[in-house]
Amino acid sequence: MTTAPASRGAAPALEASGLVRRFGTLTAVDDVSLRIEPGQTVGLLGPNGAGKTTAISMMAGLLTPDAGSVHLSGVDMLKDPLAAKRHLGLVPQDLAIYPELSARDNLRFFGQLQGLHGKELSGRVGEVLETVGLGDRAKGAAKKFSGGMKRRLNIAIGLLHRPTLLILDEPTVGVDPQSRNAILESVEALTDEGMAVLYTTHYMEEAQRLCDRIAIMDAGQIQAEGTRDELVELTGGVDTIALAGSGDLDAAEAALRELPQVQQVVRDGAGLRLTVHGAATSIAQIVTAASGAGMALSDVQITRPDLESVFLHLTGKALRD
Repeated sequence: MTTAPASRGAAPALEASGLVRRFGTLTAVDDVSLRIEPGQTVGLLGPNGAGKTTAISMMAGLLTPDAGSVHLSGVDMLKDPLAAKRHLGLVPQDLAIYPELSARDNLRFFGQLQGLHGKELSGRVGEVLETVGLGDRAKGAAKKFSGGMKRRLNIAIGLLHRPTLLILDEPTVGVDPQSRNAILESVEALTDEGMAVLYTTHYMEEAQRLCDRIAIMDAGQIQAEGTRDELVELTGGVDTIALAGSGDLDAAEAALRELPQVQQVVRDGAGLRLTVHGAATSIAQIVTAASGAGMALSDVQITRPDLESVFLHLTGKALRD
């Protein structure tokens, strides 16, 4: 994952500050702020009911916040929504295409709605079809496309007018592996070219692959936001080392407890499980200590904390709950 450098002095692609939205007595979004620079991909993760859809709807100008502000490339969404939305490409989870039309005709129709005409429109249609890997299916009716191809066409529509911010709301739900990979590669290419992306997903591996920063949302609030490594630190940043073997496990356990980098040692079947700081730099000393105490090692495994464990730590739920 690479991030295109932001233009010096360029306004953030998205700057949402203090967003609040209530529905009756329910506060669906409570003081949410998010900033995305040009060329940056930010993931917005949260369990169902966390408030993500409401937050995105306010950022896209589909809902008016009860409090707070949204600026797209420096343009105030509340004061000048039409000008602000020219900077936005929105790709909703629900497909927004005409199944009877070909891929090219879908794009021509939506391009005209966005003010594109003539050679400019024709050129952009060809470019975005290639970007999403549908260049060879331009004449095919959308109704004959697979679910993944329809989603790629949906993304192409959002790219036509060259937005500075692309919002992708779970773009790989229900798609085949080939289309899923094509979508992820397209997102990577777009950010390399300087486009900002706000990406929601229920697949943690996508967030880890694509996102420069990740915001975890629950109960209407951003619970944490940062890089993968910054978020992992919230769980204590400890690694797990599993030692399998035979011999004098009691002596090995006692010896390992004496090492300053070892936080905890527990018996785990025919072996020991350790939680440590800095497994990569500690493993040699740990193996030496266990062996020296009389443990005959048959296997050593290191597990590092990941975003799934961070998410569970912050929300008490798995991402797909």
